[in-house]
Order: sequence, then structure tokens, then C-alpha cells
Amino acid sequence: MGGVESHLFSLSQCLIRRGHKVIIITHAYGERTGIRYISTGLKVYYVPGLVIYNQATLPTVFGNFPIFRQILIREQIHLVHGHGSLSPFCHEAIFHARAMGLKTCLTDHSLFGFADTGSILTNKLLKFTLSDIDHVICVSHTSKENTVLRAALNPLNVSAIPNAIVGSRLQPDPAAADPSCITIVVLSRLVYRKGLDLLVATIPRICQRYPHVKFIIGGDGPRRIDLEQMRESHVLQDRVQLLGEVKASDVRKVLVRGNIFLNTSLTEAFCIGIVEAACCGLLVVTTRVGGVPEVLPEHMINFAVPEEDDLVQAVSRAIETAHTRDQRPELDPMALHETVKRMYSWMDVAVRTERVYLSIMDLESPPLIERLRRYYGCGLWAGKLFCILAAIDYLLFLFLEWAWPREQIEPAPRFDYQRYMEDMRRESLARKTSTFEPESSRSTAFDPIVHGT
Repeated sequence: MGGVESHLFSLSQCLIRRGHKVIIITHAYGERTGIRYISTGLKVYYVPGLVIYNQATLPTVFGNFPIFRQILIREQIHLVHGHGSLSPFCHEAIFHARAMGLKTCLTDHSLFGFADTGSILTNKLLKFTLSDIDHVICVSHTSKENTVLRAALNPLNVSAIPNAIVGSRLQPDPAAADPSCITIVVLSRLVYRKGLDLLVATIPRICQRYPHVKFIIGGDGPRRIDLEQMRESHVLQDRVQLLGEVKASDVRKVLVRGNIFLNTSLTEAFCIGIVEAACCGLLVVTTRVGGVPEVLPEHMINFAVPEEDDLVQAVSRAIETAHTRDQRPELDPMALHETVKRMYSWMDVAVRTERVYLSIMDLESPPLIERLRRYYGCGLWAGKLFCILAAIDYLLFLFLEWAWPREQIEPAPRFDYQRYMEDMRRESLARKTSTFEPESSRSTAFDPIVHGT
């Protein structure tokens, strides 16, 4: 899973605990299609679709409307929350939900420019979707400013709610690090946007300046070949370890092996990686880009402009600090862990997101003529095209209401989270008091036959 998927999973768990019903709709991954239940009754719909590039589906505009409408009516959904401004499925879902009169919200996890062709097209698509939406959430104030400018939004309709971590799973372990050397950890996708050119240029200079420094690099991507060539040309095989792809469950095991975490991103809206590293007790060196300066207190982090010389100086300062951190109580690994754990809690993010949901539910859904007026203001030619698409989508919605009336769609049973947790507590108590549990005493809170699913 990537950052957005982890965000979806963690936020959903907390919202379910707060009494809300949450389902996730995404495209199929290989043979993983249909409906699946995961932890605490979170229901996931894997909709078949043609994946064309980087796990993005082929945009169909109207093709997913019938199945999407079926799911929303069956699950009795009140609000649709999309994630990712580059997801075609997300844009389609918000577009169709507005035609159905539902409340909508979008979380933007990225930063984009204004000059290159890709950014211009992306910004126009974002303007189309966000022209008729109830609220927008960004993961940092820098991301908020970027989204407001890209989509010409009212800043009052945009909130900044950060990502978070599960602090209890990121406990420091000073004994796991090699005491004979300083270990620098890099965990990221090996792509240009993550500053791989800077990393390739920085590692040989640091290794030459500090013979007792080693690097552990986790992640995979098209720029891995550059790291392998650098390692070969500078004969650093014993000092630069390439782990390849690292599972989310193994991130802590990699982080606790290091003393310093290095991030060389060229653009970043939030960077959850530096939060996880600080929570594991590592010193952080990062480029000063995007929303990164908002993430951690200054005593935990060393900033550098995204240039080779400045990055080498920032890493050198961190290495010197690592030698003397025992004399600075505020840099104790457990002190860093407790500070970050208090700062970034998923339950806090869920409460703030819930406030956004409640404010949205108080709004009135605009009539079709108002939606068309909003789309018309998206541009001289684009506005007219968007109005045509919105009108066709609404006519398709009326046809589906006639062809398949919602009265004929059977509602899905609701997962009883409170009963599930109560049964889990009873079973846990029974296991403690008896080594044998009769077949009849097992919980049926999640039995698909009992619940008719």
C-alpha cells in the first residue's frame, strides 16, 4: 500500500469506531474483485476496470455510473469522499454523486505546478470536479494554497487536515542500530520526484567525508538503476545497501536500524516518511520543499535547499549531532517518539474530518441549473463542454432511476461494530479462562450467513 491507501484504511477504522458506516470503492487489483471485508467490518468494493498506467484506470466519464449508483443506494450512502486529484475513479465518483444529489468531499494529497502540460491538464480537470463540490481537504497549509490557486476555490471551503501515524507501532529500538557506525536510512519510491539525482550525487561525497557512515536504501522504482551504477562506480557495495521494495509492516524494522533519516524529495505535500522516522527516534534531514517545513519541530529536523552542496552540509550537521545526541535530552529517541505520537493521531484526524462531514450535511444540494452555472465558469470552451457532460450525466441518472428503480435495490445489512467488539471481548475472556471453546460459543457477529451477505 502507498500513502493514500494507508490514509484511507486508518481514517476508516477511526470513523467506524466513532459510529459511522464506511465503505471503500476502488478498482480491481488482478484477481481481487468483488466485495471483501477487512478489519473491524470495513467493506471494500473492487470494481472491475481497465488499468492503463500506474494503477490508474481508464477514464470512462459515464461508464461506471450504473454500478456506482447501485453501490451507493444499496449501502445507503449520504456522503462521497474522494482521495487523490489524479485518480480518474475519484473524479467520476464525485461527478456522479453530485448528479444523485449526494454530499461530496475531496482530499488532495499532492502538489502540482502551473506551467508544464501535465499540470495544466490536471488543473483543468481539478477545476471541473471542484467547481461543484461541498468541501476540500488538504494535508498541509502549503497544499491548501496550491489547491486553492489551481482550482480557483474559495479558501473558506478548503481545510488543512494532516496525515497521521499509529505511534504505538513505531517504538524506537536503539539496540537495533549498529553501534560501530552511523547509519543513514532512505525509504521512498525511487522516482525523479523523490530527488534521486540529489541522492545519487550526495552519497559518494558523504561516504568519502565520513568513513564510518553507511546507507540503507529501501524502495523500488525506475531510478534504482542509477543507485546501482553509483554504487558500482564508487565501489560502495559494503556501505550502501539496497533493500528493494519494503512492505508497510516492515518499515519500522528498517527505520530502527538507522540513526538518521534522509529525504531528498523535490516536491512534497506532507511527507509521512519523516514523521514515521522521527517517531522511531531518528534524526531527520530533508529538503525544504512544499509542506515539509510544517511537519516537525525545528529541533528534530535539518533542512536543506534541494541542491547537492547544501544537502551534503545538512547531512554533515546531522552526523555531528548524532555523535553528541546523548548530551541533549530533547533528542532522546523516546522523547522524540512521545512528541510525534502526541502530534499525529489518527483519532484526532478522524474527529476533524467528522466536523467537515457534519458541516457538509447542513448544506443544501444545489439544483441542476446552479450546477450548470458553476461548470460554465470553468472556461470559454471548457465551460460549455462541462455543462454538456453534466447535463448528459443527469439524464443518464434519470434513465437509471426509471430502468432500475431504487425501490428494487435491496439495502445491504449494516455491520454492527459495537456487537462485534463486545463478542471479541467475550471470546478473549473465554480463552483466558478455558483452553477449550465449544463450537456453539463462537461469535456470529461477522457470520455472512447470519447477516445475509
